[in-house]
Amino acid sequence: MATIMANGLNIAYESHGNPDDPCVLLVMGLGMQLIAWPADFVEGIVEQGFRVVRFDNRDSGLSSKMAQAGKPYLPLAYVKNLLGWPLKTSYTLNDMADDALGLLAALRIAQAHVIGVSMGGMIAQVMAARAPQQVLSLTSIMSSSGRRGLPGPTRAARNALLQRPKRNASRAELMAHMAATVRVIGSPAYPVSERLLYQRIEAALERGSCPEGVARQMVAIAASGERTALLPSISCPALVIHGAADPLIPVACGIDTAALIPGATLEVIEGMGHDMPPQLIERLLALIDVHLQGKMAPQMRSQPA
Repeated sequence: MATIMANGLNIAYESHGNPDDPCVLLVMGLGMQLIAWPADFVEGIVEQGFRVVRFDNRDSGLSSKMAQAGKPYLPLAYVKNLLGWPLKTSYTLNDMADDALGLLAALRIAQAHVIGVSMGGMIAQVMAARAPQQVLSLTSIMSSSGRRGLPGPTRAARNALLQRPKRNASRAELMAHMAATVRVIGSPAYPVSERLLYQRIEAALERGSCPEGVARQMVAIAASGERTALLPSISCPALVIHGAADPLIPVACGIDTAALIPGATLEVIEGMGHDMPPQLIERLLALIDVHLQGKMAPQMRSQPA
C-alpha cells in the first residue's frame, strides 16, 4: 500500500491503469476505505481508458487519524445540528477536499474527473466548485447538497448509523453489527449475498477500522452546512446518480443537488439504496462512460432500472 504526504497528512492510495491516461479520482463515503470501491467498478473505468486513483480519506483506513481531536459525543451533535446550533469540529468537508486536491498535486496529476459517493460526493462537489481548473467533471452518487429542510434518513437508517456495537464486542458480534447496518441501508431490489457482505466486512476490519474517525467525519459533515450557494458555481459537466429507495440520503437530496448544478444530468435508479450492489455495476459504468467521454447532453432525466 502506497502512502504520500498531502495537505500535511499521510494519505493511503492506490493507482490503477496506465499513468499516462486521463485520471479518475474516486472519493469514498463516511467511514469507508478505498477497498469499498467494487473491484469490477474500478476495473471497468480502467477498461474505458482511464487511470483510476482511489484513496482513504483522513480518519479512515490507512490514512492519518485525527486522534488528537478526541471522540465526539454524537447524540449531542445530532441535537445541535437539528437545532441549527454551531458544532465544534476539528475539520470540515473543505479540509477533506483539500486532502483530495493535495493528493492529486502530490501525484503530479494536473486534472482529474472526480467521482464521489455519499460523503465522498459532498467532498467532490466542494472540489469541483473550488478548483474548477483541476476538476474535469463531477459525478455525485447518493449524495446531497446539505440543504436544511431536505428529508433525512428513515428512522431505521438513522438508528443503524448512530447505534454503536456493545463495549468489548467479539469480532463475530462486530461483524454482525456491521452487516445489519449494511442490510438496513442497502438496495432492496438488489440484495448482496451474505457471503460477499461478510467478505467485504472482514476485509475492512483486517485492513483498518477507526470508529472514532467515523464519528469525527459525521460531525464534519454536519458542521460544514449547506452547499446551496456553492453548487451553482460548478462549471464542469456534472452527473448526479441516486437510488430511488435510498433510506439514508433520500432521493430528494439527489434531485436537489442536480437542480443546483448548472446543466447537471440526473439519473434516478429504481430499487437502488445506499450502496453499489454488483447487479448495478454495469449500469453505473455505462452512465459514467458516456459522462466522462463528454457524450451526455446536459439535461435532467429519471429512468427506471
